[in-house]
Amino acid sequence: MVATAAASAFFPVTSSSSDAGVKNKKVGGGSVSLGGGKSKSRSLQVKANAQAPPRINGTHVEGLKNEDDAPSPPPRTFINQLPDWSMLLAAITTIFLAAEKQWMMLDWKPRRSDMLIDPFGIGRIVQDGLVFRQNFSIRSYEIGADRTASIETLMNHLQETALNHVKTAGLLVDGFGSTPEMCKKNLIWVVTRMQVVVDRYPTWGDVVQVDTWVDASGKNGMRRDWLLRDCNTGEVLTRASSVWVMMNKLTRRLSKMPEEVRREIEPYFMNSDPVVDEDSRKLVKLNDNTADFVHKGLTPRWSDLDVNQHVNNVKYIGWILESAPLPILESHELSVMTLEYRRECGRDSVLQSLTAVSHKDIGNMGKFGNIECQHLLQLEDGAEIVRGRTEWRPKYAKNFGNIDQIPAESA
Repeated sequence: MVATAAASAFFPVTSSSSDAGVKNKKVGGGSVSLGGGKSKSRSLQVKANAQAPPRINGTHVEGLKNEDDAPSPPPRTFINQLPDWSMLLAAITTIFLAAEKQWMMLDWKPRRSDMLIDPFGIGRIVQDGLVFRQNFSIRSYEIGADRTASIETLMNHLQETALNHVKTAGLLVDGFGSTPEMCKKNLIWVVTRMQVVVDRYPTWGDVVQVDTWVDASGKNGMRRDWLLRDCNTGEVLTRASSVWVMMNKLTRRLSKMPEEVRREIEPYFMNSDPVVDEDSRKLVKLNDNTADFVHKGLTPRWSDLDVNQHVNNVKYIGWILESAPLPILESHELSVMTLEYRRECGRDSVLQSLTAVSHKDIGNMGKFGNIECQHLLQLEDGAEIVRGRTEWRPKYAKNFGNIDQIPAESA
């Protein structure tokens, strides 16, 4: 029976009853004999019925015609009896396209060597578990007027890798890098000294690779180093070294390193030399008489605070550069920076930024080679926040309005 039904769907089935017709057919309220003789009364009845409007269940129906006037249906053939497959084919195509898209997303792989190695992760531990490595893509909103990443962008990347290093090692509990034992004793890390050397600034679209590791610094401190490379060429772009100590977050005073904390972090010490040679020169304390430029009225915003409720140390760099003269920023780029953090800054503080320049001819900065500046960030009452020293080198591009004039290695 199934075979018969399937065959009837594709092949015409003839019926003798349909060819023979219907002998008695009712039209309206009368009947007509199609096979017998015609009587006079019946012909009159047919004529009357043809003239009267047809009724269906007592209701007039307009436009109903006699069956003899209706067009005959097309002959049943094999072609016009085939089912309409267009909707089924469209549905199948949609399903296959959606499945292919999902498969491509699952099987995604970088197509270029300079793309992120682990684009959806936070980095990985390398070199016997002592070095943490993470890649960053320089975004368009991270570059400045020079078409290169700002110093604040680089410092944020260094800070991010430091936190992810502690997190990946399983030591991050609360705050910026606090270990379980540090949390028990209400201790947090604070940076006391930072040295940064920038050999070349990356630009938009570059992918940089940041390596970071830690080592001991005296009895109560920890040193953290960073090495930032071009992910495509391996060229070293930035080197940085810093010293961190512990502070009680309740009393806001520096603290010795407890033995419990030392046992937590000692297995991760690298036992290596600093990546940046220490600059032992003393940092000068500036005042209103010795400073060439002073920028007053600096106040932190809510977004400048970190999870430890004090101003992020990267923000201090931006405030220091607020008093750097514009001619230096236009003709030179920051190459070396040394900072000494002396006190934290609260959200209600009002600060001053002071800068002294080694060359006094500020209007002709473009004619000089390397320039050195001394910096001081202090509260309005004179309390020191950060002392600093920066070195500046001439920029390679003199006209930033035409990208063709920027060297290929910088672009």
